[in-house]
Amino acid sequence: MSKKVIRTAFAGSGYAAKFHYEALMRLHSVKPEITGAFSPDAERLNLFTGPRNLKAFKSIEELIDNSDVIHVCTPPSTHEPIVIAALEKDRHVIVEKPFTGYFGDGNDDFCGDTFPREEGLKLTLASIKRMINAEKKSKGRIMYAENWVYAPSVIKEKEMLEKSKAQILWIHGEESHSGSHSLTYGQWKFSGGGSMIGKGCHPLSAALYFKQVEGKAREGKPLRPSAISARTHVITRMPGYLNEGHLRTTYKDIEDFAQMHVIFEDGTFADIFASELVLGGVHNWIEVNTNNHRTVCNINPNNAMQTYTPDERHFRDVYIVEKTETKQGWSSVSPDEGWFTGYQHEMEAFYRTAAFGEPLESDSRLAADVIATIYAGYLSAERKGTEVPVTLI
Repeated sequence: MSKKVIRTAFAGSGYAAKFHYEALMRLHSVKPEITGAFSPDAERLNLFTGPRNLKAFKSIEELIDNSDVIHVCTPPSTHEPIVIAALEKDRHVIVEKPFTGYFGDGNDDFCGDTFPREEGLKLTLASIKRMINAEKKSKGRIMYAENWVYAPSVIKEKEMLEKSKAQILWIHGEESHSGSHSLTYGQWKFSGGGSMIGKGCHPLSAALYFKQVEGKAREGKPLRPSAISARTHVITRMPGYLNEGHLRTTYKDIEDFAQMHVIFEDGTFADIFASELVLGGVHNWIEVNTNNHRTVCNINPNNAMQTYTPDERHFRDVYIVEKTETKQGWSSVSPDEGWFTGYQHEMEAFYRTAAFGEPLESDSRLAADVIATIYAGYLSAERKGTEVPVTLI
């Protein structure tokens, strides 16, 4: 039986585009016809398209015209115009995180350390509304590329919540490591923030998703966030920071640590941590505490495979796990990192939505709630942790 063919293309040619491409190679239910990619950086575009034998489009408009699904793997500051342009042509868009945000006033002297957070929140909510309104007018869908929603451990906890009809009492989660892959990360005008948005969006998305699942299972409607208290810190830019060379320190005007205390409509809560200050590889996990069970989802690392070597030169050509500083000693190996982190399952689900109209788990409402919560969090952090209401779109 022949598979349905879906034309697809990549806006962007960096790290995200590469792992999106690898995930597409594992699709089972549809056949992606990759029409090409576009990036304003011709050199990086050719490095991406050349080895994969893909067409290098001359413009984003040409890419949209020749595709049914667009992977938006560009810096967050460019997401809104690309998403809206694609939706206006009735294309589906798979949007990398962060969904959108506030990226400054366009002036050369803009500084992410000093702008008024209330203004940033206001303009971010306006951006979300424009994107959601464009989706409402389109035959295309916004597919929020939050891989944590599709990680196997999170999928299993979803089943447990639905079948046990559990009440989630509190959630505890974290994403931390030693610094981002992205070359533009570290400047607010490109990334829309630091650890809170760049790292915290992942466990926050999973926490918000679990509360949606719980609400639908027990009451028939999702439970959504209502308020947040947050704090942020800048450690690697402190005058007294002792740099041993293991953590990335090229941040210009963003935080490198964030803590969020999110309160939901039913009075329960989630505590989320995010930072660039953790050695030893990526630290991704979320714990769900309910009235009838407790689950810990270890996304990275996990103990599916562990190995030891007295000298890392033996593993010089072996990929062990993302962002580990050394391969010497014991390592928690991810035998299939994309599978454990949900990339493969995420793309399979998105393309089943595009091809067959199947329900979408990581949708624009989840994306909107995540960003609205984070920017309310930035306002709270500016106010030294004062609780701020979350505006739902």
